Amino acid sequence: MFLFKRTPKRYALLFAITTLAGCSNTATLPQATTRASLTTDVNDYQYLIGPGDSLTIFVWRNPEVSGQFIVRPDGKVTTSLVEDIDVAGRTPSMLARQIEEQLSVFINSPRVTVSVNNFSGPLSEQVRVIGEATNPSAVSYTEHMTLLDLMIAVGGLTEFADGNNAKLVRVVNGQQSTFALSIDDLIRTGDIQQNVDILPGDIIIIPEAWF
Repeated sequence: MFLFKRTPKRYALLFAITTLAGCSNTATLPQATTRASLTTDVNDYQYLIGPGDSLTIFVWRNPEVSGQFIVRPDGKVTTSLVEDIDVAGRTPSMLARQIEEQLSVFINSPRVTVSVNNFSGPLSEQVRVIGEATNPSAVSYTEHMTLLDLMIAVGGLTEFADGNNAKLVRVVNGQQSTFALSIDDLIRTGDIQQNVDILPGDIIIIPEAWF
């Protein structure tokens, strides 16, 4: 008969596990902050600037304060005249008007144009697919994206997926709402009626099938 040999190291490990289990007092973390997208209609998509984006800020007749800037992880950039400008979560036009207001302290009637050269966007604006997708990941939103486009981007379903019990989580009027999806019918049987529009910030959850 095989006997489990308890070495001093194993005794120490068992003691530590038992102690932690006995003394554990697990608190409940608050739910993640709900962030609604500015885009609530698929026909009115607005790109929002996010960390990692490369911005070109052009101030007319003021090349010394113009230039290219990388948005920091805290969602800010620093220019030669204004430090720590909050840029994340704004459209390029919104940011241009904000910079004009801040530069007006130093420049008479500044005219500013902002363009985005590298697109990342806020994490809250990306579409996330988790569970039984071939390549579960966060996907940058593209105008008029549909569920079919998204499934192509993540490589479809795994052989263990229960696509017809998938869920879509979306922020509607400031509250998270859950909608049923029939992904199996869409991509395995070609039922195009199951194709739906995707919005920035959507989360797709694909469970595993129980056989």
